[in-house]
Amino acid sequence: MPISHQNLAHWGAFVVDLDEDDAIVAVRASARDTHPSELIGNTTAMRDGRVRVSQPHVRRSWYETRARTGRGQDDYLPLEWDEAIRLVAETLQDTHSRLGPGGVYGGSYGWASAGRFHHAQSQIHRFLNSCGGYTTSLNDYSHGASMVLLPHLVGANQSFRQMTSWSNIAEHTELLLAFGGIPMKNTSVSPGGLGAHTVPDQLAQLSQRGGRIVSVSPIREDAPRIAGAEWLSIRPGTDVAVMLALAFAAVEEDRHDRGFLDTFTTGGEQVISYLRGDLDGVAKSPRWAAELSGIHADRIVELSRMLTEQRSLISVSYSLQRTRFGEQPVWAALTLASIVGQIGLDGGGFAHGLGSMGDLGQPDHRGALPTFPQGRNPVDAFIPCAAITEMLLHPGEEFQYDGGTYRYPEVDLVYWAGGNPFHHHQNLPRFAGALDGLGALIVHEPFWTATARHADVVLPVTTSIERNDIGAARSDPDIIAMRRAVPPLGQARDDYDIFADIAEVLGVRERFTEGRSSAQWLRWMYDHWRQTLADDLGIGVQDFDAFWESGRTTLPTPAPRVFLQEFRADPLRDPLRTPSGRIELYSERIASFGYDDCPGQATWLGAPESHLDVRAERYPLVLIANQPRTRLHSQLDHGMVSMAAKIEGREPVRMSPSVAAARSITDGDTVRLFNERGACLAGARIDPGLLDGVLELATGAWYTPVDDGDGVLCTAGNPNVLTSDVLASRLSHGSAGGRALVELERFDRTPPSTDPHAAPISAAG
Repeated sequence: MPISHQNLAHWGAFVVDLDEDDAIVAVRASARDTHPSELIGNTTAMRDGRVRVSQPHVRRSWYETRARTGRGQDDYLPLEWDEAIRLVAETLQDTHSRLGPGGVYGGSYGWASAGRFHHAQSQIHRFLNSCGGYTTSLNDYSHGASMVLLPHLVGANQSFRQMTSWSNIAEHTELLLAFGGIPMKNTSVSPGGLGAHTVPDQLAQLSQRGGRIVSVSPIREDAPRIAGAEWLSIRPGTDVAVMLALAFAAVEEDRHDRGFLDTFTTGGEQVISYLRGDLDGVAKSPRWAAELSGIHADRIVELSRMLTEQRSLISVSYSLQRTRFGEQPVWAALTLASIVGQIGLDGGGFAHGLGSMGDLGQPDHRGALPTFPQGRNPVDAFIPCAAITEMLLHPGEEFQYDGGTYRYPEVDLVYWAGGNPFHHHQNLPRFAGALDGLGALIVHEPFWTATARHADVVLPVTTSIERNDIGAARSDPDIIAMRRAVPPLGQARDDYDIFADIAEVLGVRERFTEGRSSAQWLRWMYDHWRQTLADDLGIGVQDFDAFWESGRTTLPTPAPRVFLQEFRADPLRDPLRTPSGRIELYSERIASFGYDDCPGQATWLGAPESHLDVRAERYPLVLIANQPRTRLHSQLDHGMVSMAAKIEGREPVRMSPSVAAARSITDGDTVRLFNERGACLAGARIDPGLLDGVLELATGAWYTPVDDGDGVLCTAGNPNVLTSDVLASRLSHGSAGGRALVELERFDRTPPSTDPHAAPISAAG
């Protein structure tokens, strides 16, 4: 009789079925989820011993001579846990003695596990805080430009989490104009997972009611078929021009909402003056935008009229701000929505991130979730997270960020848990070179990812099916008991237990653990959360024992939201936390910073990484490096679903038939993509659903570099060999790695024999 264990991943709730020998028989979606993600099929790869780190390992030349070079090329020596713990503690102590706690960069990214206790980011930050602190990072790679910009425009009290709910859109929206589309592949994942994926049903409801979606994107697949969405193909990087032209047409035909601009915004006059060309002599007309974008001027005028004649919602995806001048698409969309005047109305206005994750557009719980406290970091040093290479290469140099001037800290030890910077970061050859300046790189990792294969010390950690935890998401009603399904593989240990033992050597175990085991922390977190719910919100939930026995606690379903509805209802009672108390279409504060790459209002600054770029003659194709369909980020790249989509083990690159024909490429060929930064191999997929001149190569293939004589060649197909680590602007320092200019050719040589998922030779033994 199979034994079943409930669990949760960022792509959904699932059940693991075991036989009497504790071997996995099946992994299946929760019965509550009527639209489960296919990514559940990757779960069994968590137990692939070929890819797992079997025990602690140390890079040979670093162990013997503390060599700073050779990362990614060296072999590894196995260690016993006692020696590994001592080695890490001594390395931390050495860095502290020379540079202080700020000499340690606490790297992490919060996607390692859907569990609230075994959340690697919380674990490492609490540990480093217990040791005196660390240099930290601000914001994230997903929407770093928006996170800095939007508080200036709509106030810090209006977060992304308060955007209009899908249920409200499904009921009221007549036209959803989606710049960047609504990519359904992205809606299958969210931080903390989803007990049920509801976006498909809500889109179907919108369509059945007669609502219309127009997806503005170079990729047809970004238009959700379930809603019969229209695909409006656009040249990459020209969305701002089209948004400005839509606004221009509304103003010129006197269809803009003057009352809304006067009452709820500041800067409307400056915006209209800019649209008419008073500042630069260029009217932002539909004809002007048509020449840039490839969308016919008459179509732009038609869309502009539809926006003002129907209940319309203007959405901009995260992907559009993940580029140079990434603030501008978000600002321009908010400006256009203000000119239309429907912000704060049911089904209308502005949205950011719809389709970028599954929980965006789902209302959040009123209270907090169970949380593992991180403590206080006494170190002030920080970087915007996408600036890690600059920090490593330019310690002590000044950088500008959000109106301030700061200095990159001097960091000699990077301690990473729960993330893979060789997935998230751009210009990987430059990043790998920057690591050569480090004294040490310590990594907690279940698998031999590229980050593990560049580390000096690798400590094996458990996966989510090998430990107990509490699963919870910001917008899902179910709090889930994540019961351990199988024992740890090899010598893997929980992050918490590893940190507790290192803390003991350093003399701070009590400060880190507070005398609690993992099981005691789970109970403490749940009880503390339960009491807070009762005290602050009057919500009662079952006690921990009942929760663990039943497997879940269900919270009241949050009420749907409409973005800025309270503000529109009474702007005097509920002003925005901006200098004017209103929407800042023109920001005096941002203008005062004097940034030419982010002026005081939504501005056309050009289309980087497009046909307009001066490098386009040499590299004529625009590569879009987007999120994968077959995994979350780079997680479980060796899983069944991920591998099934590859071509001879390489990530597929999609291209239009004309791009392929011009280069004598047929479907399934091995191809080489290259530019001035590097090159990678991929498998060709010919797809008429891409604009001519555009390539799509998803991120997440495990970086596998070889020297092919012309520089770095990633044989697995990681596009971040090609993307630039230039930052969005001096305002945000956000990641700008969503696009790159490249060339493409058929690879007629025998590809190098490499396996991105194989352990280093000495480690495999």
